[in-house]
Amino acid sequence: MLFTPFYLPLLGLIVLFTFSYLSILPWPFKLQVLATVYLFTILLPTLFIHFYRRYQGWNLIELGHRERRMVPYFISIFCYIACIYLMELNHIPYFMVSILIAALLIQLTCAMINVWWKVSTHTAAIGGVAGALFAFANYFLFNPVWWLCLVIVLAGVLGTARMILRQHTLSQVVSGFFVGFLCAVIAIFYIRI
Repeated sequence: MLFTPFYLPLLGLIVLFTFSYLSILPWPFKLQVLATVYLFTILLPTLFIHFYRRYQGWNLIELGHRERRMVPYFISIFCYIACIYLMELNHIPYFMVSILIAALLIQLTCAMINVWWKVSTHTAAIGGVAGALFAFANYFLFNPVWWLCLVIVLAGVLGTARMILRQHTLSQVVSGFFVGFLCAVIAIFYIRI
């Protein structure tokens, strides 16, 4: 529950606001951005997916089946697109929006893979954190080794937990991590709106 994929874009923005030049931005602006991201990436997707699950009469384990994951993916992707659109409308700096673009690209890729094969979105999200660290280290010129070590250890713990819960196999966990890593690097380095 602690490392659910929905929380990671918010965490990424908090890290940017704390450890980069974006820390000089005024607090009301930072709180407004964080509240918007919380609303569109955590609260709304969680509520809509919860209502969908209740409407279907499924528990959380039943919702985890590959064939039942498409509607939650659609809900989440729609909410992320709305958040990115709203941030672009308000001229939010690209570094902030790039975190959401990376998360959206990860979800789109996982949704496409999910048509044929179940991939771990949890490890894809933590892989996205590792990819974002790698990319932002090049932009902000800092050494990410210790941070990457921490993220990789957390990814190992998360992947192990997903396998213990019998939600994923080792190949689904590992491929999820690499999908997330590559999507984040591509989104931050190459995609411009």
